[in-house]
Amino acid sequence: MGSNPTLTATRNVPRSPAPAASNLDTGMNTAAETSAPELIVRADETAPYPGEVEIVERKGIGHPDTICDALAEEICRALCRAYLDAFGQILHHNVDKILLCGGAARPAFGGGEVLEPVELYLAGRATEEFEGRRVPVADIATEASRRWLRENIPALDADRDVRIIPKFRPGSGALRALFSKGKATALSNDTSCGAGFAPLTPLERGVLEVEKALNSSEVKRLHPALGCDVKVMGVRHGSRIRLTVSSAMIGRHLAGVADYVRAKDAVRQISLSAAKAIANSEIEVAVNAADDAEKGEIFLTVTGTSAESGDDGEAGRGNRVSGLITPYRPMTLEAAAGKNPVSHVGKLYNLAASRICDKIFVAIPGVEDASCLMASQIGRPVNRPQMVDLRIRPKPGARVATMIPAATKLILGELEDLGALQAELLSGRVNVY
Repeated sequence: MGSNPTLTATRNVPRSPAPAASNLDTGMNTAAETSAPELIVRADETAPYPGEVEIVERKGIGHPDTICDALAEEICRALCRAYLDAFGQILHHNVDKILLCGGAARPAFGGGEVLEPVELYLAGRATEEFEGRRVPVADIATEASRRWLRENIPALDADRDVRIIPKFRPGSGALRALFSKGKATALSNDTSCGAGFAPLTPLERGVLEVEKALNSSEVKRLHPALGCDVKVMGVRHGSRIRLTVSSAMIGRHLAGVADYVRAKDAVRQISLSAAKAIANSEIEVAVNAADDAEKGEIFLTVTGTSAESGDDGEAGRGNRVSGLITPYRPMTLEAAAGKNPVSHVGKLYNLAASRICDKIFVAIPGVEDASCLMASQIGRPVNRPQMVDLRIRPKPGARVATMIPAATKLILGELEDLGALQAELLSGRVNVY
């Protein structure tokens, strides 16, 4: 890590003098490259979480926002592989600006049709030429998108029912130069922050498991009418949990309203079973709560996703790297999906902060829960953030002061292990949505 980190266990941290900027346009500076991170490990003095009330949401794999996140990450991995194959290194890119414009459809029991295709605008920055050789960025992104859609939204015809419009451009000269400087250690691509927490509460785990169950291959085999567009909202007041599940139904697998009602009941039972396996609470489940079956107002689709006509989507508007939307937890607005896995702290720090909390909860006795915020500065080595603020809530009788050495070691170890995280991202073993 170079120079020793500044470490404090107090709430009031002295501010270090700001390094002189050598490039006011980009925020890059030379002093930042040798600065050690400021590490703060302290007791969490906020109200205990979870408290009396808790709200948790997950947008499933077929939700338009999640589709955009998934395509951004799929394109990122495809570009990384192409760059590595051609040049032996990952080149500058950030492809996290994906927009889905819903199409038009005529759903019907026993059939239905897509009238206007879904439109996908793939935007971002990517290196299209290097060492005199062209990189077919648009072709790579288009094929990666269609491949993912075929594999994950099977009721949607990825060739006929989707129009893809790639709009990639090269990044700015300053950012490309910054990216190329990071030979031994990548330099931060942005001034940003990441957030993480651990462990998950029973409601958080339950919401994840409900969506996972509903979109599992086994459930789809047994209940083909259940589409991939699933959203789960969990609300807990005291010990009572209410789950509201939105589940698109595929018309060609249903003969009429009675079949639709039976499919809804299957969703309810599957959700209830998955949630009760996690949370020992009173649980209620409502499915497609806006339905009015007598008036024909139901969540019926042709393709199993509201992207066909009912909703649009955008990268970064859905799940955080935890796989959840957790308004009571520390979060950032960064769209982690699609950002390059080498130098973009908007991706790396959210994942690293989450891993730090996971490891501290597991490895250090007496930790009730942990949360972590990490701030970068453009031009600093990615493994030397400006600041890491770790808050630990101890179990009764435990003291945070005794945990500081072990926590510090785990933080520094995670920062030095960002290269391994990059490898996991490239392999697809780490999910960011």
